[in-house]
Amino acid sequence: MDLPRGLLVAWALSLWPGFTDTFNMDTRKPRIIAGSRAAFFGYTVQQHDISGNKWLVVGAPLETNGHQKTGDVYKCPVTHGNCTKLNLGRVTLSNVSERKDNMRLGLSLATNPKDNSFLACSPLWSHECGSSYYTTGMCSRVNSNFRFAKTVAPALQRCQTYMDIVIVLDGSNSIYPWVEVQHFLINILKKFYIGPGQIQVGVVQYGEDVVHEFHLNDYRSVRDVVEAASHIEQRGGTETRTAFGIEFARSEAFQKGGRKGAKKVMIVITDGESHDSPDLEKVIQQSERDNVTRYAVAVLGYYNRRGINPEAFLNEIKYIASDPDDKHFFNVTDEAALKDIVDALGDRIFSLEGTNKNETSFGLEMSQTGFSSHVVEDGILLGAVGAYDWNGAVLKETSGGKVIPLRESYLKEFPEELKNHGAYLGYTVTSVVSSRQGRVYVAGAPRFNHTGKAILFTMHNNRTLTIHQALRGEQIGSYYGSEITSVDIDGDGVTDVLLVGAPMYFSEGRERGRVYIYTLRQNRFVYNGTLKDSHGYQNARFGSSIASVRDLNQDSYNDVVVGAPLEDNHGGAIYIFHGFRASLLKTPKQRIAASDLVPGLQYFGCSIHGQLDLNEDGLVDLAVGALGNAVILWSRPVVQINASLHFEPSKINIFHRDCKRSGRDATCLAAFLCFTPVFLAPHFKTDTVGIRYNATTDERRYTPRAHLDEGGDRYTNRAVLLSSSQQHCERINFHVLDTADYVKPVAFSVEYSLEDPDHGPMLDDGWPTTLRVSVPFWNGCSEDEHCVPDLLLDARSDLPTAMEYCQRVLRKPVQDCSTYTLTFDTAVFIIESTRRRVAVEAVLENRGENAYSTVLNISQSANLQFASLIQKDDSDGSIECVNEERRLHKKVCNVSYPFFRAKAKVAFRLDFEFSKSVFLHHLEIRLTAGSDSDEEESTKEDNTALLRSHLKYEADVLFTRSSSLSHYEVKPNSSLERYDGIGPPFSCVFKIQNLGFFPIHGVMMKITVPIATRGGNRLLMLRDFLTDQVDTSCNVWGNSTEYRHAPTEEDLSRAPQLNHSNSDVVSISCNVRLAPNQEIHFHLLGNLWLRSLKALKYKLMKITVNAALHRQFHSPFIFREEDPSRQITFEISKQEDSQIPIWIIVGSTLGGLLLLALLVLALWKLGFFKSAKRRREPGLDPTPKVLE
Repeated sequence: MDLPRGLLVAWALSLWPGFTDTFNMDTRKPRIIAGSRAAFFGYTVQQHDISGNKWLVVGAPLETNGHQKTGDVYKCPVTHGNCTKLNLGRVTLSNVSERKDNMRLGLSLATNPKDNSFLACSPLWSHECGSSYYTTGMCSRVNSNFRFAKTVAPALQRCQTYMDIVIVLDGSNSIYPWVEVQHFLINILKKFYIGPGQIQVGVVQYGEDVVHEFHLNDYRSVRDVVEAASHIEQRGGTETRTAFGIEFARSEAFQKGGRKGAKKVMIVITDGESHDSPDLEKVIQQSERDNVTRYAVAVLGYYNRRGINPEAFLNEIKYIASDPDDKHFFNVTDEAALKDIVDALGDRIFSLEGTNKNETSFGLEMSQTGFSSHVVEDGILLGAVGAYDWNGAVLKETSGGKVIPLRESYLKEFPEELKNHGAYLGYTVTSVVSSRQGRVYVAGAPRFNHTGKAILFTMHNNRTLTIHQALRGEQIGSYYGSEITSVDIDGDGVTDVLLVGAPMYFSEGRERGRVYIYTLRQNRFVYNGTLKDSHGYQNARFGSSIASVRDLNQDSYNDVVVGAPLEDNHGGAIYIFHGFRASLLKTPKQRIAASDLVPGLQYFGCSIHGQLDLNEDGLVDLAVGALGNAVILWSRPVVQINASLHFEPSKINIFHRDCKRSGRDATCLAAFLCFTPVFLAPHFKTDTVGIRYNATTDERRYTPRAHLDEGGDRYTNRAVLLSSSQQHCERINFHVLDTADYVKPVAFSVEYSLEDPDHGPMLDDGWPTTLRVSVPFWNGCSEDEHCVPDLLLDARSDLPTAMEYCQRVLRKPVQDCSTYTLTFDTAVFIIESTRRRVAVEAVLENRGENAYSTVLNISQSANLQFASLIQKDDSDGSIECVNEERRLHKKVCNVSYPFFRAKAKVAFRLDFEFSKSVFLHHLEIRLTAGSDSDEEESTKEDNTALLRSHLKYEADVLFTRSSSLSHYEVKPNSSLERYDGIGPPFSCVFKIQNLGFFPIHGVMMKITVPIATRGGNRLLMLRDFLTDQVDTSCNVWGNSTEYRHAPTEEDLSRAPQLNHSNSDVVSISCNVRLAPNQEIHFHLLGNLWLRSLKALKYKLMKITVNAALHRQFHSPFIFREEDPSRQITFEISKQEDSQIPIWIIVGSTLGGLLLLALLVLALWKLGFFKSAKRRREPGLDPTPKVLE
């Protein structure tokens, strides 16, 4: 049992994201072709096909040839053997003074699949022009047999020193001394830039006759020419036949060794008038016709020595010289003075062709043509990053000539004011094909405005461009446009995607690089996201190389490989992105790092090419360049395994026990598992593939219902060898014992993988490698196994309607209850304050045939929670509910599992509890019955019972009041009365407490306080109104302050009670919101107004403050008593103030005095005023008697 489980775990881990980066490029057996690291062997790579023989062409731009670091290209066999240098660095251009050191041959390679030729470029190839070296660049075209075919150098222009100079020397006897003439000749020759493509010099000496001292092409260097000139001896002669010498030079000297297109320059040096002067006119005319520029030097030594007037001689020499004389005519006093005109004569010769020493701009002189290259149908595109002051250009070489666009053609996208920025247009070149415009060229300018640009254009033979679109970079220094690749993903000949690299793009705090995706829409390329590296390495330079490669994963879509040569501490890596339909999948399918191949590999991914099947296995392989190495990665074939599974018999009949297993009756079946391998590469040469599969029954159940006969467990693991495109089937026997679950079918799952994943084919990662098929149980119906049930569901709740509530709870007559129900805007059900549950009585009946796997779906609104389901005793079946905690408001119940028989009935009661956290104005309970059997649509309408009720909740509130003042007696002339008439304070408190289960809202508290009588006499003064809930909002109406005038007489003896009906009041309305068991207090603070209370006429007066609760119209709450209210009454009594007349006071005083006199007289008569001595008896006196 352990082996299958272990294989299953290993298989699952292999599918885990990030577990492996590998798809179908084999990293275990790469072909590593080693070369010189110093030469940067591997900087460029190209696959090459010669008559079916596959080679790798590898550029080594720092390779040496002799003592020069010219660079070169190698051809390397793809399977074994060593590379061979093609020695293209030895190729030279004729008629050019070239400098090949550091010319970087192999910096760019471009193959032509039509004739299997390729182009290798040396963008830093330079040639000498005068004192300057011009780096125009040069490419070598190599045919399919690796033989040099031709040189391509469209930017190469003739030097301004491309001249044929013939010096015509007067060697007659009058020239003296001859050594001075020799010194002049040698000095002037040393100033000439003699060499291929520059100046050639020939010397003619004349007197009576004319002779060639040496021809134009006799000597190719200054040293050789000077050496020859130093041996020229004076020929002598008594005549000076200047016309003859000029004609001889024109007609013969320029023809012998002269070059087509070279500027013809003649320098005539003589010391006297010619003896054939009549012929001069004709000779000069012929020279003008042949575009011979003539410099004439008059040596006056002979005339000065003899004192002869030289005027006629000078006029003749000026006639010989080209116009204007000030530029072409020289005269010296004698032969020794010739040395003084050497510099001036040289400078004037080199100023031909309009050369200006102050010119600071360059055209193509520093173009570096071949920095990038691209083969098109009619020629070759070459990037020239140094052209036009390093703004760059794109040149085209065709069989009919070259096309070099003018500087003005680029001004639209590269304005003149940015000319010093060095855009480097031509850093990379490619082309796209659209259905409307045909082939359009693309070039990158990574330094344009520091953010980079790419332009799409067509080139015309009149040296103009039509720029169709410009794509711009977004980040300074990202080098956007340094690499551009077009991709035809679906192979229809039209470009689908244009990729623009920005290898120095900075993101997430790192210089990571990125590749911009543009898709073709309506003849324009539109931004469609980016490609990025998957690991976020620092300085990865992702996008330094981008290659459109042929279909690698054999899905018929071409793919893209992106290089990141500095990733992994300069080890490098490549990323493979698969094409799909007309776009790219933006997540790399495979990352191959240098460290995955061999240790020590560096800059892996600096160049990429993948167009050929190199090992003849029918699969496209990859060539990748690295520092000192070229790497070939072999593709592995991709296979899709089609799997199918069927059972015999097709259903499990638990009532038919046809075998015994483990001593028990069982139902036996057979599963037939079939595999068919399909190799995606049609030409791949292989016959078989080995797989291993794992079959499992009831994989998601702890205890399986079906067991395999082999081993008696739920697992089996087998290895199978499959033949290409042939079906192979395996029989797996299994059995089913007694089980309680006949509803859900038995799941049979198969997982398969390659037997040897490290070798041979790869499974298509987008193709399923699992198969899950279920075998159902027999449903118990008639022979045709087609049951047509008819389910009927009826349900009702125990909630009372408003009418029932009015009659039963409020105990009102029917007529009053009819009026009561009209107070609600719709038919409602009442939730009494003591109710916590809702009960639903339901009956499910099957009036048709058997219903297989019948279920009852119960769902309720969020304010209800399922409590219980109780089945009635008189039911014909059973019902059991599944507890699923994740579905709080839904419940699924199985009815009479596995069959709900025909004509059966199930009665049950559902209980739902009201939620404490969710409060709604309605409730909804939906019961739906269904089965796996095919019930007719016409009978399904009664399968659902929907109970939807609008609710009103009976509020259970405790409404109380309290007051600090209940009675007050107004006394006249009270010394406690304040001067402003304000009497004693009072405090009234109304308390509302929610004793119910539900939160209360939609209720208003309205308090009315009598403030003054209808006559305007103030009774009370309210000082404040407070509540103890912050979120309670209240509104106050009425005048509580403008009653400060003197009270007026008003008789209130007939209105002993003042309230809101007969007084001026202040009304206070507040919204009441109370959670369960929450309470709120409303505080009224004020004082009695004594000034009015004394002035008014009454004996006993009652002032009543009223507070009432009102239900708002749309409130979900009702009160058992309609608008409950509470009152607080102040009883105010008053004493009468009476005046006593004076006559009563005088009479009372006199009467009092008379009464007092009568009382004294009576007491005297009684002896009250006699002394004690006289009252004593003689016998009773204890004291001694005293004599009177």
